[in-house]
This record gives sequence, structure tokens and C-alpha cells, in this order.
Amino acid sequence: MTYNYRTQGTCARNITFDLEDGIVKNIRFDGGCNGNLKGISALAEGKAAKEIIETLSGIRCGFKSTSCPDQFAKALEKAMNNPQED
Repeated sequence: MTYNYRTQGTCARNITFDLEDGIVKNIRFDGGCNGNLKGISALAEGKAAKEIIETLSGIRCGFKSTSCPDQFAKALEKAMNNPQED
């Protein structure tokens, strides 16, 4: 199932991804630091959502209380807790 997550407090505005049997695929960030977010997407592709959440949760960007990786973890948590919602 495809999920869209509107980020809060980051340069990236939205994250889109597929979640199939707990595995994350087709990750796309809209906005943000293009190269870094492509790197995060490539590293997370095909991995278990739980593993990604454990790895990325709590990462901060400078003085901000969150980051694009942290927002991705939040998006995955929401998708896993609400599998019927898009």
C-alpha cells in the first residue's frame, strides 16, 4: 500500500513510500536536501520498517527537534499503526 506523509519542521514537505508486509519500497521525499534524501531512500529501500524506525528515530537536524530521517521514522510508525489509512 502506498502512503503519503506530510512532514513537520523539515525542509522536505512530503514523504511517499510503499509498505508491503513490513518492507519499505519506492521511497520519495519532496523537497529537502536532494542528495542526502536520495541516500536515505537508497539505504532504506527493501528494509524492514521496524529496523528503519529504530535506526532513524530521534535524529535531529541542527537546532531543530526533528529531521527528515526522524520524520520518515514517524511516517513509518503511522503507517504501521494505521495500515488502512493513506
